[in-house]
Amino acid sequence: MPKTSLIPDNHVALEQAVAALAAAMADPSRVKMLCALMDGRAWTATELSAAADVAPSTASGHLNRLVEGKLITCLSQGRHRYYRLAGHEVAEMVEQMMGLSWSRITPPETTAPKSMREARTCYDHLAGAIAVQIYDFMHSAGWLAADGSALTLYGREQFLQRGIPVSTNPRRKARCACLDWSERRFHLGGEAGAALLTYLDSKGWIQRVAGFREVTITAGGRAALQKYFSG
Repeated sequence: MPKTSLIPDNHVALEQAVAALAAAMADPSRVKMLCALMDGRAWTATELSAAADVAPSTASGHLNRLVEGKLITCLSQGRHRYYRLAGHEVAEMVEQMMGLSWSRITPPETTAPKSMREARTCYDHLAGAIAVQIYDFMHSAGWLAADGSALTLYGREQFLQRGIPVSTNPRRKARCACLDWSERRFHLGGEAGAALLTYLDSKGWIQRVAGFREVTITAGGRAALQKYFSG
C-alpha cells in the first residue's frame, strides 16, 4: 500500500512557501538590494547592481529571483524599469531580520556620514539619532507599551492631540520597534512611525534630500521636536 503523509497538504504548501521565501533572500547580494530599497524609493537595476557591488548581468539574475519571490516589484516607465519593495509587509520583515541579525554579530563601527546618522528615512518612517530620541521619549512617557509592541491608549490620545492620525483598525502594525542600524537602539516603525514621518513632513519640520535617505531637520523642526517630543 502507498504511504500516506501525516502532514496535511496545506501545511506542506506553507512549508514550501516559507522555504522558497528564505531561499529568495539567501544571498548577500540580494540582501544588499533589499536593504537599499528600504529607503522607500524605486531603484533602477544599474543602481541596485552598484549597491550590491555586482555586475549588471549578475544583478539581473538576483532581481529576477527577488521578483519571483514576491519580495520586490518591477515598474516599467517608458524604456526604463524600476524596482521597489513589494510593500510595507516586506519592509517590516527586513527590519525584523536586521534586528535579529545585529544580536548575533559584533556590530561593526559605524562609518555612515554624520548627517545620515542624525536623521534619514527607513522605508516609510524616520530613523537615525533624532528618531531614537523620539522613541525613547515616547517609551518613558508611557506612549508605548512596556515591551514596545503597541501604542498605549494614552499614546494614541497624544498622537491625536498633536494632529497625527492613527487608525482604529490598522492594516499593519500600529507600532513596531525598529532597530536603528546606526544607533543600535530602537526607533518608531510600523503605521505609527509612518504617520509620524508624514506629520513632520506636512509641518515643514523636516526636509527630504531628493534621491537620498538623508533628512534635514529645519530650525522650526528642532524647536518643535524639543517642545513636543522631549522630556
